Parts: sequence; C-alpha cells; structure tokens
Amino acid sequence: MPDVITANRLTDGVVVFQTIDECWTEDFNRAAVLPDPEATAVALKRAKQDEANNIVVEPYAIVVEERNGHLAPKALREAIRATGPTIRRDLGKQALGQAPRSGPKVATETDHVSL
Repeated sequence: MPDVITANRLTDGVVVFQTIDECWTEDFNRAAVLPDPEATAVALKRAKQDEANNIVVEPYAIVVEERNGHLAPKALREAIRATGPTIRRDLGKQALGQAPRSGPKVATETDHVSL
C-alpha cells in the first residue's frame, strides 16, 4: 500500500504532510503519495533532515488507501489528524477543504454527536 509522510510543524504544532517538491502542506490532498518502501525511505530521510533543521517534529510514514476513488489515511488516528475535530465539521482542515476526500457524503447515524 502507498504511504504519505506526516509530521507536526514546529512553530505551531499543526499537522502537515510532505509534498512532491519536498515542502510541507496542511492540505492532505497535496501530499506526495509514495508507491513503495524505497520511495518512503527516501522521503522519510528528507523529513528527518527537516526535523534536524527545526521545521517539523516527529515525521513518520502513514499508510493510505483508496476510498471512493480518493486516497485517505487507513488508520482512524491518521484520518482524524488529517481532517480535524470529529464533533465539529465546521472546524479544522475539513472546514477549509484540506481534509482527505472520501467521495459523496452520505448521512449516517454517526454524523452527529448525542449530548
């Protein structure tokens, strides 16, 4: 399965993703998708250099998978990091259009939080 490199930006702690041009973006949809372990190792080495240069902290690879024709993080933790708060869809990257695309939205029982 393909990978994406993620980290937190040192200046403000925001979740960021490594891009194809070796920069960092808050937008998951602009992240470089790494097709194999060799590409992941090279990208992670670059990310570790950015960590040494105090740009990001704790870079690591996450597995992504195709969902409804779009790539999204496979693990729930990483999906939440890439999207934003799970109880307020008007906040975080989801509100800014930077969250992973998951295809057409279908209302479900879990789309709300009971108080």
